Amino acid sequence: MAATPLISVVGNTQSAQAAAVPEVNLTWLEGKPGTAAVSTWGTPWPKATVTKEQTFALSDGTPVQSWPIAYWPDGSVKWTAHAIAPTTPAESYTLVAGAAAAPATPVTVKDEKNHVDVDTGVIRARIRKSGSELVSQVWRGDVEIARKGQLVNIKQNKIEHDTVERDEFLSNVQKVVVEQSGPIRAVVRVEGKHQDKKGKAWLPFTVRLYFYAGAENFRMAHTFVYDRDGQEDFIAGLGVRFRVPMRDASYDRHVRFVGDGHGMLSEAIKGVTGLRRDPGAAVRAAQIAGQKLPDPATWDQRVTTRLQYIPEWGDYTLSQLSSEGFTIRKRTKKGQGWISVDQGKRASGFGYVGGVTGGLGFGLNDFWQRHPAQLDVKNAHTEEAEVTVWLWSPEAQPMDLRFYHDGMGQDTYEEQYKGGLEITYEDYEPGFGTPYGIARTNDLTFWALAATPSAQVLGAMADQVRTRPQVINSVEHLVSAKVFGGLFSPVDRAHPVKKVIEDHLDFQFDFYRKQVEERHWYGFWDYGDIMHTFDEDRKVWRYDIGGYAWDNSELSPDLWLWYAFLRSGRADIFRFAEAMTRHTGEVDVYHLGPWAGLGTRHGVQHWADSAKQQRISTASYRRFYYFLTADERTGDLLSELAESEKTFLVLDPIRKIRTEPYTPNPNALSIGFGTDWSGLAAAWLAEWERQGPKAEACHTKLRGTMETIGGQPNGFVQGSGLYDLDTGRFAIAPAPAVSVSHLSAMFGLVEMCAELIDLIDVPAFKSAWLDYCKYYNGTRAEQTARYGAHFGNVSLKQGHARLDAYAAVHLKDDALAARAWQKFMTVDNVWEYAHNGNWTTTKVDSTLNPSTSAPWISTNSTALFGLSAIQNLALVGDKIPSA
Repeated sequence: MAATPLISVVGNTQSAQAAAVPEVNLTWLEGKPGTAAVSTWGTPWPKATVTKEQTFALSDGTPVQSWPIAYWPDGSVKWTAHAIAPTTPAESYTLVAGAAAAPATPVTVKDEKNHVDVDTGVIRARIRKSGSELVSQVWRGDVEIARKGQLVNIKQNKIEHDTVERDEFLSNVQKVVVEQSGPIRAVVRVEGKHQDKKGKAWLPFTVRLYFYAGAENFRMAHTFVYDRDGQEDFIAGLGVRFRVPMRDASYDRHVRFVGDGHGMLSEAIKGVTGLRRDPGAAVRAAQIAGQKLPDPATWDQRVTTRLQYIPEWGDYTLSQLSSEGFTIRKRTKKGQGWISVDQGKRASGFGYVGGVTGGLGFGLNDFWQRHPAQLDVKNAHTEEAEVTVWLWSPEAQPMDLRFYHDGMGQDTYEEQYKGGLEITYEDYEPGFGTPYGIARTNDLTFWALAATPSAQVLGAMADQVRTRPQVINSVEHLVSAKVFGGLFSPVDRAHPVKKVIEDHLDFQFDFYRKQVEERHWYGFWDYGDIMHTFDEDRKVWRYDIGGYAWDNSELSPDLWLWYAFLRSGRADIFRFAEAMTRHTGEVDVYHLGPWAGLGTRHGVQHWADSAKQQRISTASYRRFYYFLTADERTGDLLSELAESEKTFLVLDPIRKIRTEPYTPNPNALSIGFGTDWSGLAAAWLAEWERQGPKAEACHTKLRGTMETIGGQPNGFVQGSGLYDLDTGRFAIAPAPAVSVSHLSAMFGLVEMCAELIDLIDVPAFKSAWLDYCKYYNGTRAEQTARYGAHFGNVSLKQGHARLDAYAAVHLKDDALAARAWQKFMTVDNVWEYAHNGNWTTTKVDSTLNPSTSAPWISTNSTALFGLSAIQNLALVGDKIPSA
C-alpha cells in the first residue's frame, strides 16, 4: 500500500473536536546508535486529538517526515508514522505539533519509463522496471560503487541421490511501484519471480528498497513465497548479488568480515605485511588501516620489484551453517584450492569489499539466528568483484520441506481424530502438511562507501546489521493514547502483591529468552517461534511429538509479548516479539493457494498440522508490530487477510467433528464466534482503521457481525452462526443454544472485543460480550439461570480471569473484580501457575548441552498467565487483594 499523505481526506473530521496535541517523548530502543542511523516508527494518538491537517516536528530541529497509518472512527488520526535520518543521533527526541525542519538534502525519486532513480544526496541508485537486475547501479557522487544487483537462486532437483542437477535462477522483475518519495524516506517496491535461462519461473518475490535523506546506505526487505509442495524443486541457495567495480591496485583493495562482537577479518587482496622483505613501516601501517599505500617507488625495492610474485586472494567466503559456528576460507581464484582462514561462533553478517576509491558494505540481519547463511566475495582481484549475501547457504544441505512422516495409516477422520490426535496430539490429514504458500522476509543493508572505513566505523555498521536502530514512544504515552484496547498499564511494583506478579512476569520472559539460547531455537524457518510443551523424562521440549512441538501462536504468546513490551518498553522483549511476529506471520500462514489467509496449528513442522485456521493467521498478532514500526511488509500481511472469510468456502475448520452433513454455502457459512470470528474481525479492523472509507466494506462486516452476534438468542454463548458473504451478517438462530469452548476467547477475542466496543457502538454486542465475561467463570447454577444450561467442564479459568476484570470495570461490579483476582491467583489445574508456587528452575547436565529445566512451565499457561496478569493489573489493579 502506498503511503497516504497526511493531508488525505479520511472520513468526516468535522466531528473530531481536536484537543491539544500532546508532546511525545521518544528514545532509541537500545540506546543512541554509535554512528549515523535511520529509523521509522509509529506514534499513537488519543481519539479526537489529531486532525488530518496536523503537521509534526521534532523539537531539536531534526528533520522528520510524517504520515498517517490509522484513523479513529470519527476521522481523527489514530496512528502516525515518522521517519528520521540523523547523521549524529541524539539520545532522545520530542515529537511536537508544528512544521518539520527540512533536510539539508532531501531524498528524491524520479519515476521514469524504464527505471526509477533515487538520490539520497550522498548516494544514487537506479532501479530497473524489467529484466534480471533490481538495482542496476549505485553511485556515490560520480563514482560507481555497485552494479547488476540481482536475486539469485540455486534449485536442486533431488536430495537423496548420488547425482543431482542444480540450476541457477535469477530475479525477473515484473512490477515496480514507488510507495514513498521523500523528503526523508523513499520506498520502492519491486515484484517478480526467479527465472532460469529457459524461462521457467518459481519463488515469487517482493523486494522493498528503502532510502533516507543524507544516508550512505539503503535497506532491502527481501520476501519470497515458497510455491511448491516440498516434494521436489529444492532450494540449494538463495541470495542477493551485486558486482563491485575494483579500480585500485590490488594492494589497495580490502576485504572485511566482522565476526563476534567487533572482531574482524581485515585483509588486502594483495598483502604486503608478513613478507620476507619489509616494504617499510609506513606501507604496512597504511595497508592495515585500509588507507592508500605510498607510491611503490618509495618502498624497499626488493618488495616493489617482486610484487608480481605475491598472491592475489580474489575469493573469500564466510559460511554460518549453524548458530554455533562459522568458518572463513579464501582462495586466489576459481580453479585453485581453498585455504582455511579461521573460525568463530556467531558472525555479525556484515562484510565489505572495495578499495581506497570506494567499496560496498553489505549485511544480513539475524545472520546466525537464521542459519545457514553465507557471505561471498569473489573475483576481487579482477576489475569487478562479485558479492553475494546468501540467505540460504549453497554450502548447506538443500532446504528440505518434505513432510516428516508417511501418514502411518491415518486414512480416515476417525483414525486421525481418535487415533493420532489422541496419542501424539497431531491432527494429521493426507496432503495437508504442505509448505506451499509459506513465506519468509529477510532484512539486508548495503553501504556505498567512499573508501575502506576504519575498524571502528565498520564495527558500528555491523552493530546496525545485528540490530536495526528503532525509535520508540514512551510507555506513558502508549498508555495514555488508549490503543490496543487500553488493556495495559505501566510496570508497577509499589504494592507488595503487584511486586510479586511483576517478578513472575519477568521470570517468565527471562526463562523463555534463555530457552531460545539453551535449546538453540534458531534456523531459517524456525527462528522466532518457541516450543509448546516440555518432556519431563527427557528433560527437553517435545520437539518431535506431534502437536506438542513448535507453538505456532497457540493461546497467543504473541499477544503476551507485545503487551509486555507496551507496558515496559524493554528492548529485549521488543526484539523477541519482533522475531515472533516475523515468523508467525509468514512461516505459519499461507500466502498462496487455496488456504491463503489461514494459519497452521502447532506441530513438529510449522506447516505439518491439518488444522488450518483463522486463529493462527489472525491480524491480532501482527498489528502491534505494524503500528509501532510502520513496516510495509507487515502491512501486506494485514491486507492479505481482509477477505479471508472466503477461506471457509474451501475448508471447514471443524470438518472432522461434525455430526451432521455440511456443505459450505456462501450465504450460510458456519463460522464460530470465538477463534474464527476474532480472526476475521481483527483483519477487518486492521484494514478499516488503516484505509478509512476505502475499506468501508470491512466496517460493514464488523458492524454487521457485531449486530448479529449480539442478536443471537444466547449471544456469544450460542457458539457459532451461519454467515452470509453477501451481507456480511450472521443469520439469527431460531432457538438458543449453549456451545462454549475453553479456547474461544484465547486467540485474541478478549483483546478484539475490548477494541471494538470502544470503536463501534453496538449495545447488544457489548451486552453479549459482558455476559460472556461475567458467566464463564461463574457457577453452573448461574450459567444455567442465564442461558438455560451450564457450560460444561470449562477450563483455563486463570486465563479467563481477565474477562472477569473487564466485566467488573464496565458493570462497576466489585464482586467481579474480586473474582478476577481470586481466579487469577487460585490454581484450577496443573497447567495453571500458583501465585505462591515454587517459581524456580533446575540446572540439567544430562541433556546434550547443559540446560535449564522447569517442567511446571508450559507455553499455553505462560501466555495466559501473562495476559491475565497484565490485563488484570490494568483493569482492576486498584482492587488487588493485600495478599
